[in-house]
Amino acid sequence: MSDPQQVKSESPAAYRTAEPVLDGWFTLDREQPHLIGTRCKDCGSYYFPRLTTFCRNPACASETFEGVKLSRSGILWSYTSASYTPPPPYVANDPFRPFGIAAVELAREKMVVLGQIATGVDLAALKVGQNMELILEPLDDGKLTWKWKPSMEVAQ
Repeated sequence: MSDPQQVKSESPAAYRTAEPVLDGWFTLDREQPHLIGTRCKDCGSYYFPRLTTFCRNPACASETFEGVKLSRSGILWSYTSASYTPPPPYVANDPFRPFGIAAVELAREKMVVLGQIATGVDLAALKVGQNMELILEPLDDGKLTWKWKPSMEVAQ
């Protein structure tokens, strides 16, 4: 997996420092970022965030997992606007700025992952069922996180 020192030098300042909001949850590859999950070695079930205890598949008793890069594309399953300040422990900026949240079903894994919607995306233009892709963007504090944006490519 990428580490902050391997981020391309031509990237914007926010990517050069590349401090992730959550260590180990996603790669820092500016061009092709991936969420990092796990896959059960026995039944093949995928998990995000990583799972290390026991498989949650009721038909599987495995405790053995492998780290995997998850799909970076999927289908918009649902979305909403966070129009209110979330309660603690969430640390909101003052003044609070609403943001969009997307639930995207990953192409290969068929699991739904939440994430913010990319800056500049008009929520009114989103349609359930449309193709989405994973990107990295800095939060207001400069730390990187994953976000979802519409994609013209078919999810794979």
